[in-house]
Amino acid sequence: MLELTNINYKPATAEHLVLNSIQLKADPGRPLLISGDSGSGKTSLLEVISGMAGADTGSISWKGQPLNQRQRRWLCGVVFQFPERHFLGLSVNQELKLGHRRLSSEEMIAALRKVGLSSVDGRQAPERLSGGQQRRLALAVQLLRKPDVLLLDEPTAGLDWSVRAEVLELLDRLSQERLLIVVTHEPELFQGWSCEHLRLRNGRLHALSP
Repeated sequence: MLELTNINYKPATAEHLVLNSIQLKADPGRPLLISGDSGSGKTSLLEVISGMAGADTGSISWKGQPLNQRQRRWLCGVVFQFPERHFLGLSVNQELKLGHRRLSSEEMIAALRKVGLSSVDGRQAPERLSGGQQRRLALAVQLLRKPDVLLLDEPTAGLDWSVRAEVLELLDRLSQERLLIVVTHEPELFQGWSCEHLRLRNGRLHALSP
């Protein structure tokens, strides 16, 4: 279980708390959807959970053990809203190998197969992939890290309906093996998705009816 207790966070550029007394408990096996308007602090919440940012007060624990920022960075994988902006490799294979000294061809093929990219040429440049394929590649990169918690920022943004449905189906499958948290400003796109749904408003999380 991931547990956030009394998390307060105010970025250096903000005048007021972006996250205010956040309380959260989430278990692997069922996706957690957090919705909120643009600018409500959804991305900041993912940054704090993942250890990319440090909370001003409060604690974050995993399976009952408190975690510091460095430990959270090992625990979590993050897929950003526009993953293509974060690709560094010149090819799909190179992108997969980043951060891995020894990554076999079999491991790369297995990662691509898991996200539905088994037919993609590994020599192809990431920027030449479609939007849906880029999301899948970003997921494959994170899955190779074997994170216990997978955080996704607006994973359906900019995708057409058919691709969006495929991505949602993929995320639902991935959530069976780990804790998966998705933030979005368009919760209606996730209608029919079996998940817990919370709303972030005025810096606070609110439970919504299933």
